[in-house]
Amino acid sequence: MELSDSVTHKNGRQRKPAVPQGDMSDGNRVRNTTPDLEEEGEALLRGSDTENNGQPSVQPGIRGELGNVSLLLFLYVLQGIPLGLAGSIPLILQSKNVSYKDQAFFSFVFWPFSLKLLWAPLVDALYLTWFGRRKSWLVPTQYLLGLFMLYLSVTVDTLLKSDEGQGPDVITLTAVFFMLAFLAATQDIAVDGWALTMLSRENNVGYASTCNSVGQTAGYFLGNVLFLALESADFCNKYLRAEPKETGIVTLSDFLFFWGVVFLVSTTLVAIMKKENARGQHGRKKVREETQSVMETYKLLLSIIKMPAVFTFCSLLLTAKMGFSAADAVTGLKLVEAGVPKEQLALLAVPMVPLQVLLPLIISKYTAGPRPLDVFYKAFPFRLLIGLGYAVLVWWTPSLKQEGGFPLYYYTIVLFSYALHQVALYSMYVACMAFHAKVSDPVIGGTYMTLLNTVTNLGGNWPSTLALWMVDPLTSKECQGAAGQKCGSPEETGLCVKEGGVCVTSLDGYYVESVVCALIGLTWWVWLGNRMRRLQDQSPAAWRCRIGQ
Repeated sequence: MELSDSVTHKNGRQRKPAVPQGDMSDGNRVRNTTPDLEEEGEALLRGSDTENNGQPSVQPGIRGELGNVSLLLFLYVLQGIPLGLAGSIPLILQSKNVSYKDQAFFSFVFWPFSLKLLWAPLVDALYLTWFGRRKSWLVPTQYLLGLFMLYLSVTVDTLLKSDEGQGPDVITLTAVFFMLAFLAATQDIAVDGWALTMLSRENNVGYASTCNSVGQTAGYFLGNVLFLALESADFCNKYLRAEPKETGIVTLSDFLFFWGVVFLVSTTLVAIMKKENARGQHGRKKVREETQSVMETYKLLLSIIKMPAVFTFCSLLLTAKMGFSAADAVTGLKLVEAGVPKEQLALLAVPMVPLQVLLPLIISKYTAGPRPLDVFYKAFPFRLLIGLGYAVLVWWTPSLKQEGGFPLYYYTIVLFSYALHQVALYSMYVACMAFHAKVSDPVIGGTYMTLLNTVTNLGGNWPSTLALWMVDPLTSKECQGAAGQKCGSPEETGLCVKEGGVCVTSLDGYYVESVVCALIGLTWWVWLGNRMRRLQDQSPAAWRCRIGQ
């Protein structure tokens, strides 16, 4: 139950929980770093440090690059805004009683961050030299993001409007938000690459990952949690207003317009004022970036996938999360359907932030050894049990609803359940990342890690989409109060209501899915879990890419 991001991988996420998934590794971008190029870069740096008549120059430190760090942080915040907004739309759609097939269709919005490996080589290889390798992609993508947001600010109310007999325009919403996610993923590739040259490699390049995690998390928080809270009339009337009103402080249209303008203005300033190709600070020469042709990169990826050990591992990664799909993709929407305010669910992500920061640090102590996948294997059944616990929570929720909402102890239980889920999720995630780092060929580490991270994210995306798609077909409804009528389709439901009846759910497909997913997950754990663990016994040579040898 990714309560805030429909709510996880997508973050993917990808994404992402409060600490974006995939950002703990070096796998957000395709790049190929060889020892020769590393030595060449270090030589350039050493040369820049002894330029002043052979005397070593003083290293600038972080204070000398606060401007660059601030710019990177801001760019990552901008990246998180459309991701957070996309994560809020399923909760808004659920409050408008759309079908789960519509939710499944909209879930494709969260796929681009998992598929960006497909076009990342193009972003790295094609650019305008006079404008800058990274600005050639950053500037147009952010302009398009701003324009799409301005377009949505004018049309989103109409697209979300639910008239009699006609619900929200899910197809158009999906198309527009898919483009927002695609552009944000492309911007991520460009910013990740720029970070390596914008910050001094010998001192401050390590701050790039911090900017990524903090900035993207902050952006997602602004676009999801803060927006849902300020958009809710109930929340604003209860906590922020002296006199109640029928609407929240901001509307989705206002929010989109504001950030659309921010994107356009800030992108213009970056395009004009930030010189990518300028000489480095303190007289430091610009480190030459390695370049690899598009075809070389794709051939390299294909050669990695063809390796037996990698192919087996990727197959396991693509199927490992089937058992969690109902819990991860459907539970949050079911809670909204049961009457839990969407803004309250979003706000539950706030106390999770410290936990999500600390968990990787704690778990990494157990995954640092030679067998990190043992942690993955041990956490697997606990996550399955938590999924069944979520089904019980959803079943229990309607009975606790009161006139003024839900009691405090209910939210305490939901928060505790969410925390347990995060422990199991991060145990598996950190274990996977540790194994990726362990087996990746150091000669092509960036490309190798990106491939494995992409497969990991896809392994969460497709089961979630399928789980959403199957809720309606697995649900049984009957028409009460109108003889001879059925409720098997929207048309039949309309006839039932027209005849004075009401459609009542006799079997909720979510509960069917929860049990089926648990059985599938248990089967995978028993049959394939040990096979994944045995991959740790493979020799290092089994994971080495032999291209060019």
